[in-house]
Amino acid sequence: MMMNAYEKYYAAACEQLERVFTTQRPAIERAAASLGQALVNDRWLYAFGTGHSHLLAEEVFYRAGGLAHAVPILDDLLMLHKKAIDATYLERREGYAARLLEPYPVSKGDLLIVASNSGRNAVPIELAILGRERGLTVIVITNLAHTRAWPSRHSSGKRLAEIGDLVIDNCGVHGDACIELSGLPAAVGPTSSITGAFIVNAIIVQGIENALSRGIVPEIYISSNTNGDDHNDKLLQKYRSRIRHL
Repeated sequence: MMMNAYEKYYAAACEQLERVFTTQRPAIERAAASLGQALVNDRWLYAFGTGHSHLLAEEVFYRAGGLAHAVPILDDLLMLHKKAIDATYLERREGYAARLLEPYPVSKGDLLIVASNSGRNAVPIELAILGRERGLTVIVITNLAHTRAWPSRHSSGKRLAEIGDLVIDNCGVHGDACIELSGLPAAVGPTSSITGAFIVNAIIVQGIENALSRGIVPEIYISSNTNGDDHNDKLLQKYRSRIRHL
């Protein structure tokens, strides 16, 4: 029986998630071990992405069951809700990343997730470099099939996957979108947000379990639509000086 487009998309997304689960386990478990150690040491998780990859940075923050010790690095001009085409060109500009870490009290022992599906643009590459220079463990989430197919847009010639301490492949296809439909100039059905969100949360839940196994109970948020309002507000107030997005 022939599948329609959304059935093909479901099958492709499931296949990619399974590939992530089976092929990226060592890297995910190493990232979770680093996060567990950071939580034991009262350190922090930061996350960054440009374009649609910024969704993975938002994923770590203020989610039900998410870490209180997690902060997204967000820049309006690198997201898509203002001027999408300008954001596309800005993420290619060398030197722009230098100011992105300035408002955040990052320090040695913290973790930094940098997500970029293509892994070829200057801003995420430079932010990963800056993170490593400051002693952060840099975890890269990228699409290796895509990044290997295209040259870097950074003057160093390096792609993001060549910068990180740990590299996790989202196992996507070249170009991200995975469903070919007759009559269209390119594929539809991107998958990097689906697999990326799984990777981020897999690192977090395993990192929390790792901390618990060592006697540390990490602070987490509770759904605001249950009984979490007062609990969450206390956490936000406690860490107001560290979290800019309040």
